Amino acid sequence: MTKRTAPFSPRVRERAVRMVRDHQGEHGSQWSAFQSIAAEIGCSGETLRNWVRQPERDQGVRPGQTTGERERIKCT
Repeated sequence: MTKRTAPFSPRVRERAVRMVRDHQGEHGSQWSAFQSIAAEIGCSGETLRNWVRQPERDQGVRPGQTTGERERIKCT
């Protein structure tokens, strides 16, 4: 099984997440911000939503599996 490389670098992901946080007040909803910024970045709104939500899970702000837990389960 070959490993797939992510189409977006961590730097692009971090920038997109920062853009959502900085500009979501300029949109009618957070989803609207996702859609608008995703179009600029070249990804889907759902992908960007996942990028925003995962750090929230990692910090304990949002329920769900942390990145560490996901890696541990994947390796089991």
